[in-house]
Amino acid sequence: MSPDDTASAALNPTDSPEGQPLSDRNDNRSQRPDSEAFKAFMASNWAPASEDLPATSPVAPHAARRRRALSDRFPGERIVIPAGPFKVRSNDTDYRYRPHSGFAHLTGLGLDHEPDAVLVLEPVEQGTGDDGGNHTATLYFREAAGRDSDEFYANARYGEFWIGRRLSMAQIGAQLALRTADLAGLEVAITKDAGVMEIGGVGIRLLREVDFNADALVDTSRINTGVDLEKADALDAVLAEVLSELRLVKDAWEIEQMEAAVAATVEGFHEVVRTLPRAITHPRGERVVEGAFFTRAREEGNDLGYDTIAASGNNATTLHWIRNTGHVRAGDLILLDAGVEAESLYTADITRTLPVNGRYTDVQRKIYQAVLDAADAGFAAAQPGRKFREIHLAAVTVLAENLDSWGLLPVPLEEALTPEGQHHRRWMPHGTSHHLGMDVHDCAQAKRELYLDGVLTEGMVFTIEPGLYFKAEDLAVPEEYRGIGVRIEDDILMTADGPVNLSAALPRTPGDVEDWMGGIWGSTGE
Repeated sequence: MSPDDTASAALNPTDSPEGQPLSDRNDNRSQRPDSEAFKAFMASNWAPASEDLPATSPVAPHAARRRRALSDRFPGERIVIPAGPFKVRSNDTDYRYRPHSGFAHLTGLGLDHEPDAVLVLEPVEQGTGDDGGNHTATLYFREAAGRDSDEFYANARYGEFWIGRRLSMAQIGAQLALRTADLAGLEVAITKDAGVMEIGGVGIRLLREVDFNADALVDTSRINTGVDLEKADALDAVLAEVLSELRLVKDAWEIEQMEAAVAATVEGFHEVVRTLPRAITHPRGERVVEGAFFTRAREEGNDLGYDTIAASGNNATTLHWIRNTGHVRAGDLILLDAGVEAESLYTADITRTLPVNGRYTDVQRKIYQAVLDAADAGFAAAQPGRKFREIHLAAVTVLAENLDSWGLLPVPLEEALTPEGQHHRRWMPHGTSHHLGMDVHDCAQAKRELYLDGVLTEGMVFTIEPGLYFKAEDLAVPEEYRGIGVRIEDDILMTADGPVNLSAALPRTPGDVEDWMGGIWGSTGE
């Protein structure tokens, strides 16, 4: 082979005799035998897998009611809800799996079950479906490979030798009180009789941008059957909207999950206070704080509900500071915004701003109290029958009044509070509240009239989280304010009698915060 040929083969290895597809090369580090004798040996002498059926999960009847509500919205149409595939972190290393929240809400599957699964609601004659609805629901997923198969020991994503035991179709079906089928039958299930509804085809509504394979399958079917893609995309968007709106009001089981997530998060905050003395001594003390909370999240729940914000000093004026690379210095404040995600995938979202040395300075206390008063005003405004947007108005009015009394507003208070003014937003640029549940910003695709302009209703869970952020480089405020960021956030359940603060176990007032921190340090000898 000439030098030119050698260079060409090096640049085009798949065209050379020794060529190997790139997709196969992650296996180059493995020396696994592939002889029939080895395969037979690996397939032999295993104890039989348990075929015992688990008890029906407490979430199953609630998930069935959610599916029935969805069925009522779209009679005669096939509804396709993917869980989503693994997401790659780097090369062949995946992030810890989490299914799409819409899928988990309708099936009850939490934790890391089941990558690539798809829930299909098949239309039937109205009133003859599950629970008297218009559809029958089937969960399609990859059946666990038997121990006599190569996948058992050779597939690092799905093989039980690598990832641990997986439930069978019968076991998941019993657990969820839901029909199950092998993923191999999904293509037929989605595309059978699909087409233009006006001429007798079955219309498909898909939760898009969750699983690109499902998107491609449905889009190909639509193209092949002459479905108008633009109109079909609009119908898919309505499905995403409805799935969000189904979560606006939580059922009794969901509220229990929220309470558990909040309780675990409170324990995480206790752990952070215990860790603060060590954080002060570390050059990246914010990471010490982050790690302390993460430990609790994994011990008590499934994971973090979102990346922890552990922002000390001026970093607390950066709203979503998640680098957490800064020092934690005595005399500064540390803003901790964190939430534990329960195994059911419901998350808390709580923020406290703590004095690193256990005592607020006079200026810190003044700013903190203004934010606390705003939070209390938002809580007072959160009453059944009032609009969601009124919480924000009540909170920012108090903040603006304080900013005005401190001489910071460049215009009269009344002008600042007009829609055209909003000068207070220089120091409070975010909203005061958002819905909370399986997503930290839950129900995000709901219509504006049901979210921002929605009526506060029993069973809603949302945050109240005003703040003030005075950046170190902000020359519009006195020097003593600069570098101080304060946010206070609580998780609120709306009941028929008014709001309930689910996170009330975590101290809020300056004096209570100081006493709480001192009590923890006193008990540990710090």
